[in-house]
Amino acid sequence: MTSDDWYFTQDLDEFLALAGEFLRSRPARHTVHLTVTEGLRSRGTHLYGESAPEFGVLRTDTGHPVRASFFRTPPHPLALTALTAAEADALARRLAAAGCELSGVNADTDTAAAFAAAWQRHSGAAATLGKRLRLHRLGELAVPRPAPPGRARTAGEAERELLAQWYAEFCAAVGEAAARNPREWADDRVRRGDLLLWETPDGTPVAMAGASPRVAGQVRVNGVYTPAHLRGRGYAGAVTAEVSRTALESGAAEVLLFTDLANPTSNRLYRRIGYRPVSDFSLHAFG
Repeated sequence: MTSDDWYFTQDLDEFLALAGEFLRSRPARHTVHLTVTEGLRSRGTHLYGESAPEFGVLRTDTGHPVRASFFRTPPHPLALTALTAAEADALARRLAAAGCELSGVNADTDTAAAFAAAWQRHSGAAATLGKRLRLHRLGELAVPRPAPPGRARTAGEAERELLAQWYAEFCAAVGEAAARNPREWADDRVRRGDLLLWETPDGTPVAMAGASPRVAGQVRVNGVYTPAHLRGRGYAGAVTAEVSRTALESGAAEVLLFTDLANPTSNRLYRRIGYRPVSDFSLHAFG
């Protein structure tokens, strides 16, 4: 088969039937695809917006029927698994011919660059390199010492408003549009009980960190945030280490997280905790 043997669908169940085994075969590199599709499956296909999600698989005639896949939850960027330059070009050509309007692409560095260049050729839209991210996997957990005063605890009903506020602040701080309504995000985290707060001895929350549901053995730490006026005191490291420890104790085979390569402070922090690089990813915006 050729590099343009893409099959498109808006049926999540059909997509997972086709691509599920492929995505689970490399759970770390496919962590975003696994966690997003699990969220769509468990909480509804309009979880990330009013428009219906779109999916695609690149099928082959070898023993592994799926070579690559993508998903899109408009208006958020297209998310791709690894593609060759020819495969990226074929997909960009197909999507442009179908009249798709893409806000950007999110993939490993080489795939994102190849698709962004192809999208410019086939659609005429400009592409701008935005975020550069690094995926890390936890090796041996090293809890930061000395720990800041206080303790970690699960965020509860009383913190819903605070979590919504912090989520909005987090998105603004990292320069991203919120993927979810902040109140809905906070409601979900409280319901699932997968977000921890670090609180000072007097009970004041000062930082948060959460984890995605376990899918294919992997859990991804996310939502790590400390308000600006409280940074530099060790709160983020302490709560991230506690979330990581909890994920391991829950049975996760791999504990992952993304860092922004433009933020050397967070990259140093996560290395101290025990996270090691897996691969680099990039986000290109189209306009």
